[in-house]
Amino acid sequence: MKHAIRQFWSVIDAVMAILLVAMIALVFANVVLRYGFSSGIRPAVELARLWFVWVVMLGAASALRRNEHLALAEFSETLFPRAVPMLRRLCWAVVMVAVGMLFIGALNQTLANWNNLSSLTGLPSGLFYLAGVVSAVLMAAIAIVRLIDPMQTGLARAEDQA
Repeated sequence: MKHAIRQFWSVIDAVMAILLVAMIALVFANVVLRYGFSSGIRPAVELARLWFVWVVMLGAASALRRNEHLALAEFSETLFPRAVPMLRRLCWAVVMVAVGMLFIGALNQTLANWNNLSSLTGLPSGLFYLAGVVSAVLMAAIAIVRLIDPMQTGLARAEDQA
């Protein structure tokens, strides 16, 4: 199971890398065309923005999995060492509430904007908000695992965590 989870997150990392490289290439090509040849790729700005949103949202879930978000634990670990597992569970419960709000809001916006097609790319505007839905599901799965085993956070290697 751990191998499958590791493979899944490797795919997520590869998708982020591919999107980032494609975004850089597209923006660079558009700049060269615009300033060198007085033309450009019309949908380039919108595609780069869409890919950037996906990179950010998938990156937020990936960073949460690796414990790379900002955390201030020295105070609680020093003064209340016995309460650390309970405090971690409380923090993950708060994360679950925040992720739930992200999921509901992003899902509502995805559904509301799915039929709005872009005039440049022809893609649904809901794709921007779908990134939030996917990210919220990934972060909720991470938070559920951490709620069950709060001591897993920060103690195990990032590759072994869900």
